[in-house]
Order: sequence, then C-alpha cells, then structure tokens
Amino acid sequence: MTGPVLAVDQGTSGTKALVVCPERGVIGSGSAPVRPRHLPAGRVEVSPDELLGSVVDAGRLALAQAGEPVVAVGLANQGETVLAWDPDTGEPLTDALVWQDRRAESLCTELDVYAEELRQLTGLPLDPYFAAPKMMWIRRHLTRRGVVTTSDAWLVHRLTGAFVTDAATAGRTQLLDLDSVTWSPRALDLFGLAGERLPRVVDATEPVGTTTAFGPELPLTGLLVDQQAALLAQDITEPGGAKCTYGTGAFLLAPTGSVPRRGGSGLVSCVAWRLAGQSSYCLDGQVYTAASAVRWLTDLGVIAGPEDLDPVGSAVPDTGGVTFVPALAGLAAPWWRGDIRGSLTGLGLDTGPGHLVRALCEGIAAQVAQLTDAVAADLGEPVRTLRVDGGLTRSALLMQTQADLLQLPVEVSELPDATALGAAAVARLGLDPSLSLGDVVPARRPAAVYEPRIGADEAAHRLGAFRTEVAALLDRKP
Repeated sequence: MTGPVLAVDQGTSGTKALVVCPERGVIGSGSAPVRPRHLPAGRVEVSPDELLGSVVDAGRLALAQAGEPVVAVGLANQGETVLAWDPDTGEPLTDALVWQDRRAESLCTELDVYAEELRQLTGLPLDPYFAAPKMMWIRRHLTRRGVVTTSDAWLVHRLTGAFVTDAATAGRTQLLDLDSVTWSPRALDLFGLAGERLPRVVDATEPVGTTTAFGPELPLTGLLVDQQAALLAQDITEPGGAKCTYGTGAFLLAPTGSVPRRGGSGLVSCVAWRLAGQSSYCLDGQVYTAASAVRWLTDLGVIAGPEDLDPVGSAVPDTGGVTFVPALAGLAAPWWRGDIRGSLTGLGLDTGPGHLVRALCEGIAAQVAQLTDAVAADLGEPVRTLRVDGGLTRSALLMQTQADLLQLPVEVSELPDATALGAAAVARLGLDPSLSLGDVVPARRPAAVYEPRIGADEAAHRLGAFRTEVAALLDRKP
C-alpha cells in the first residue's frame, strides 16, 4: 500500500506532526505546545493529558493542512519521561516526570555500588536522566497502583489499546539487557521494580493496532524514540558519521553497527533501532540545555527569543573574554554530574548582550565537540561527518561556531523536523515490509554546509578555555 503517512513527534516543549508523501515530501504540518513545569529541587513534570492532547491536536492540524487521507501513523517520543497509569482505564495516576527531572538523584546515590554492573548490563550510566530511577521514585513516593512506564507506552495505549514500547525506547529505561534486548530481571530487581508489568518490546516497524484519534481508523505502524528517529532520517546508519539534534537539549548519536560498544569515554551505549528482529546500536551523548538555555536568556530579557541569536551575537566580533558553561540543568555526557550548575565567567563592565549570546553558542558547541571527541575515542576513529537538525540549527552563528570548534563541516538538514521524518520512515516500513531503509529514508539535500573559518590552534584555545571552566566547576563539588 502506498500513500502519505502521518508522522508525530511528541517532544518536551511541543508536538510536531507532518504528513509525508513518498513522492512529494511533506505536504502538511501541524504543531501544538507542551508546557512542562519547572519546579524547585530540579523537578520537571507535565500533565499526561497535555501530552496526549498535543499529539491529537498536532496530528489533526497536519491532516487538515494536507487535505488528503493518509494510510498509517508513526510516533516518535521523548524517551525517558515516565508516569504511572491505570492499564484498565488508561487514566494517568501521576503527572509525567520529564527526562530533565532530577528528583531521583538520591536513589541513584543509594544504588551507586551497582553503577558499573548496571552500565555493563544496560549500557547506561546510573543517572536520574534515565527512566528507571524516576520509575523507582514514583513507586516509593507516589503510588504502587497501576503500571509505571515511559510516556510512549501510555500514549500508544490511549491511541490503540496496545501495551508496547519499541526496543530503542526500552533501551532508555536502564531496565533493558543491551545484548539480548529483553527486560533484565537483575536490573528490575536492583531498582525495586521486580514483578512490575512491563510493555512488550517491539520492533520499530511492528504494527501495534489502529487509532481513530485523528479521524478515520488508521494503523499505527511505526514507533521510535526521538533521537534515534532523527539519526535514521539523517541517513546515518554506519560508523564514521554522527548526527546532533539541537532542541531543548542537544543530542549526538553515532552508529556502531550490529554490536553494542561499551566505551570508557562517558557515552551511552544503546539500541538505535530493531528492524525485523535485528538490533542496530549507537553511541549517544547528551547536552541537557540548548534551546532551554536560549529560553533562559530570553526570560532574563537579554534577547527577545531564538531569532535574536544571530543579530545580537553578530553585533560583536567575539565573546569579549566571557565563558559560559550552560549547565543550567547539570552536566550530562561525558561527565554525568547532574549536581553541577552553570557558570558565567570573564564578565566586565563592557560585557553586553552580544557577548553573552556568543558565549552561550560557544558553550553549547564546546559540549558537542566534547561528545565527538568521546565518540572518536570509543570507536578508535574520528567522526568524519556531522549532520544536524532541530530548531536551533536556524542560527547561523551557532552552526558556524560548531563547525569552528569541531574543525569539521556541519551539514544542516533541509528540514529541522528530522525526528518526525524518521517516524514517517518507520511507519512506511511497518506498512510495507518489502521496502528497504534506502526506500524510506528521505533524500538528503542540506540546507547549508558550514565550513570551519578558524584554524585548529584557535579552536583548541577556545575549547581549552571552556574545559578549564568545566574543570573548575567539577573541583568545587565533592
């Protein structure tokens, strides 16, 4: 069966939906906001009903704009966000704890003696970013009722009645055996979740049911966690390449093939996707605050919004000696220090908004450069290609800074919505298993390619200044 598919990307700050035609590309789009609540003590939560409502609203808007029927639905999700819910009625029993939420920090400290065992077993470091510590916190402090899962399982259940999660999303929980791609009894026991009813782990392209949420009954034929969906859409399936998505945070993924690679550089080893029962793996590095740091500058009144990054930042030639470590929600890979907070150093009476904007762009780009270095160390070969997507790729200043610090060309996706395009690809595969990955991955035409404009010595100097400030932050904390 051929025809357009509806692809829905349920993200942290909003849901984006695209109607994607195999021949004509994107023929309809829609979006709906999501408003997480940022609370004291690092708590971040959101109403589950708001998540579901945004999925339905964005999907219906995209279909209305397309003005023609679709043949299937694909869903991408934000990965590590969790909630408890009633499997009989589908009603949520708690708010959803967003991936940025840090309330399970003390539980991770309790389990620290098992951190290396869990890393070897699941590929993930012990950190509240992942789902299992938050699931454990819900069970200890909120409710023992119902089931506790990642948000995708609840959304799929509300859409179709099925109780499933895809292998890549399951791999974000720290409850999945990385080698067998099955739930790990040992990990469940360590997190106090033994005996929990867990969703069935499915391929990214397994049809799981039908939904009438968007109008006529449609099969749901594609499921994939957000960053892996973007990796697929960027057509990076072999070692040597990497993609980075600049959204609420920045997320760099690099394929490792059919065997997981547990490196020593602080990156996550995880499932990229499972197709026809065969798992592919990747290395994953995270920057917790990217667009959220831009929003922070906006809330302070330094800029009016993301659209100001380039005009304000371009008003000055450099950072004026300012260094910004934008660890506003902690440092993720490769440091895994969620307790660290950001710093601004080198401020003077002559410091203006442009210097702060440039320092923020440099701070984000420097963290991504750190991740590419870690990928190179774990794979034993340098990253040769960086393809990027996400809303912040609209900033030429950030992208040029990224190319400068990486000393690599940075290829910007023609469409920033690569995650939704990845969801569309797996939906098409699920609808027609005779297709190959090459048949469903969209043709790539970079919107822009940024080449380095500074030399390696200058890049090393700027990265060195950033790393010095990170080291100072790490030294201040026990």
